[in-house]
Amino acid sequence: MLGITGHHEANPAFSAGRARIATALEDIFDIIHAALANATTDRNEALPPRLHTLLADGTDQIAARSALRRGWELVTPLPFGRKLNTAINARPTTARDARMLIAGGSAFDAATQARAAALNELAATAGLFELAERDAFITTHFLAQLEVPEDTKKAELFHAIASERVALAARVMIEQSDLVVAVWDRASRYSVGGTGHTICAALNLGAPVLWIDARAPENWRILSAPESISAPILQERDDMCALLSGLVRAAVVSPASATAKNPESAPGTALAIDKEVWVPRSHPLSHAYRRVEALFGGERHPWRNLRQTYDSPETIGCGSGAAVLAALRTLPGGDPDLAEAVESKVLRRFAWADGVSARLSDLYRGGMTANFLLSAAAIIAGAAYLPFVSGDAKGPFAAAEFLLLVAILTITWVGQKRRWHGRWFETRRVAEYFRHAPILIALGVARPVGKWVKASDTGWPEWYARQGLREIGLPHVIITCNYLRSALENLLDMHVKRQRDYHVCKADRLTKVHENLDRLSGLFFLLAVISVTLSLGALIASAMHLVTRKDVSQASEWFTLAGVILPAVGAAVASVRYFGDFERFAAISEVTAERLGAVHQRITLLLDAPEESLDYDLVSDLAHTADDIVVSEIESWQSVFAGKHITVPV
Repeated sequence: MLGITGHHEANPAFSAGRARIATALEDIFDIIHAALANATTDRNEALPPRLHTLLADGTDQIAARSALRRGWELVTPLPFGRKLNTAINARPTTARDARMLIAGGSAFDAATQARAAALNELAATAGLFELAERDAFITTHFLAQLEVPEDTKKAELFHAIASERVALAARVMIEQSDLVVAVWDRASRYSVGGTGHTICAALNLGAPVLWIDARAPENWRILSAPESISAPILQERDDMCALLSGLVRAAVVSPASATAKNPESAPGTALAIDKEVWVPRSHPLSHAYRRVEALFGGERHPWRNLRQTYDSPETIGCGSGAAVLAALRTLPGGDPDLAEAVESKVLRRFAWADGVSARLSDLYRGGMTANFLLSAAAIIAGAAYLPFVSGDAKGPFAAAEFLLLVAILTITWVGQKRRWHGRWFETRRVAEYFRHAPILIALGVARPVGKWVKASDTGWPEWYARQGLREIGLPHVIITCNYLRSALENLLDMHVKRQRDYHVCKADRLTKVHENLDRLSGLFFLLAVISVTLSLGALIASAMHLVTRKDVSQASEWFTLAGVILPAVGAAVASVRYFGDFERFAAISEVTAERLGAVHQRITLLLDAPEESLDYDLVSDLAHTADDIVVSEIESWQSVFAGKHITVPV
């Protein structure tokens, strides 16, 4: 997915080197096209190349025509509604021509009309994402500065307003692109919405930029950080071509598949994960961890049936995803195909990943919880013979201990062999990325390529989620105040409130689990101390001839058994508490709920404000904030469980 930005026809450096710039763009697009053709993806298919452009004259239109000749998809985030965008970019010199273009007519000035016609021709072939919610306000200032051309203050005010909108549309383009191609003369980076400003914005968001120097277009290079603008290092052409091909490959091939000899069987690849077995319900034998939460989390019915039924990918559209799809279908002026695309490409993937992850979570966390409890049972079984039989007859007890130890080793071996821990981490990340994706898609918001989580183990979940979102891309909509209000109220706020309430309940439940397990393990150790104290007291009483040795001998075996059972059970309970890290997870949920609550308050303030206060910049910022909170929560809980691989309880 490419983005393009660059100078207009009126730029001196661009006009002087126009033919050479066009040739450089053709060469670069040839390299990208060849790299895409040679890249083998996890599913032996790739998304069609997509070029994001604002369609201004000059660089944008040259690149757009080149892309269309190659059969690439053209997508345009417009800073204004289509007609107003045409009028502004046609650069009329009179208010009369501006009004004609805004009304959808033709300008009287031939040069102005030619610029408008070229833009309209390309716009007719592109998918348009029109930021039109401020059009009435912007139109007033656009016409005002044309009606009084000698008033420099009105011209400066309109220029500031228009530049801010262009920068906003450029941000949308950057977020949707894996690589931004820029034609720039390096003259200035401070003009808001200008090419230099857009390059800096892309680099600050972590998106790589292929910079074509407008004064020497053959010397293009790839920038990866803001600092590289000031002192770029000249690269050999072969090195540049290889680097560009590598960026293209990284965008379409998942990280593990790029290095695996056999991606189909290699762990941690998107293709291998596609072969996961999806089951409709959880299995009771894997409920140990969730049973602990139910027993110690303050539930009214802790022994209730914990079996979960998951939404299947085929039925989620009429199940838990029905409300989201209904909200998408009722967006005023929304994309009529968006709901179906979200259902097939997002919600189904979410249902798949969520069901698989829930099963793996039960297996991994339930397996470790079972290991701790089985270890206590093994110790108890090994010592349980003491009050009942002599050492010569303890065979059955030893056999029971052996079987329990074998069960522990079996759970551990199977869990490690089948990567319960790693697969749970990977699929849970995928599920959480897709959970709130419909809101981001409806608003044209995306996480920039450089801002995705960099996992230390596998990076395929982020690649997989990014590919899924890229597959839909920008919806073809006209963003109006009504559209923003509907999306804000029925999509974003509903999601934020649900997630906030979930984390409030989760924090309360996990806090209770931690406290109750802590008290229970302490109680067992206290009873162990009492048991040992009584045993010592009996020995002292025997030494003082207060009781007979026979009585002490009979009681000592029970005291010994209690001295084994109580600490073993107490240690098992404490181990479950330590493994579950309920206190830290409660703290993570408390912070997440608080941050989501703040977002809800901001949404409420915006919804209560006058209609004209609804601005795409504000709404998209709220969506970004909610997305950042979700990703931060993922990083936090994974940092807690990252080192807790399934192992024997020692």
